[in-house]
Amino acid sequence: MKYHEIITIEPGKRSGKPCIRGMRITVYDILEYLAGGMTEAEILEDFSELTSEDIKACLAFAADREKKLFVASL
Repeated sequence: MKYHEIITIEPGKRSGKPCIRGMRITVYDILEYLAGGMTEAEILEDFSELTSEDIKACLAFAADREKKLFVASL
């Protein structure tokens, strides 16, 4: 999944946290909802501006960041 066109980082928005398509919804927000037990359908219902691809991009971004942290620790 190519998340680079979906996940944006802007210094003046949400303190530079990775956001979805320039909105104020962060990757962290979505991951926290998923970790808390919300389903993709529930998130999409609560945030009509999001798409399934946005949620997949958040997961891909988090996986890529985790991979980079692991490689950096070696």
